[in-house]
Amino acid sequence: MPPPARCPAEPAPPRDALSRVLLALSSDERRERIRIGDLLLAMQDQALATLILFFALPNLLPVPPGTSGVLGVPLLFLAAQLALGLPAWLPAMVANRSMTRERFAALTHRLLPWLARVEPLLRPRWLALSAALPVRLAGLLCFVLGAVLALPVPLGNMAPAFAISVMMLGVLRHDGAWLLAGAAAGVAALVIAVGVIWMGLHALPQVPLP
Repeated sequence: MPPPARCPAEPAPPRDALSRVLLALSSDERRERIRIGDLLLAMQDQALATLILFFALPNLLPVPPGTSGVLGVPLLFLAAQLALGLPAWLPAMVANRSMTRERFAALTHRLLPWLARVEPLLRPRWLALSAALPVRLAGLLCFVLGAVLALPVPLGNMAPAFAISVMMLGVLRHDGAWLLAGAAAGVAALVIAVGVIWMGLHALPQVPLP
């Protein structure tokens, strides 16, 4: 009697996948604290896209007022570097910001189920969109979206953050389809933001000129 057929195992994420990097940092018992600079070093040439994703993801959730403004400043700084084709660099006061390894591990384990669903959908394709110029244009769009994200618009941070996250996932895995989808979402987010701001301005009481 032939042995029962086994279900094929799910392929392991690539060695440089974000989930594996986060898991490696969070399980390194030699570290008492994890710095933002540690993440920058661990991702090497993918550090810019990783850090932009790191600052964009929290904005996908309802956050206290002012949080998007705080997260938007380093996001703008990093997106400008990506747009200009510069290597990843952070001021020491930002790079040295840290959290305990236990807290970082708890955050990682909250992200892992989401990454486990997303990462298998990412693969190298439409490689022309992963070339230097399209990636720099994506950085420029992220910079504009980061400026919108920092505005005090109620729930106005979610759509730009979603678009930025999708684009950066595409950059990380050289997936032009995700990069293009994120760019389309970014343009839509900008149209929505402009519409909301325009309606807000027209809702203000008109002050008659003397």
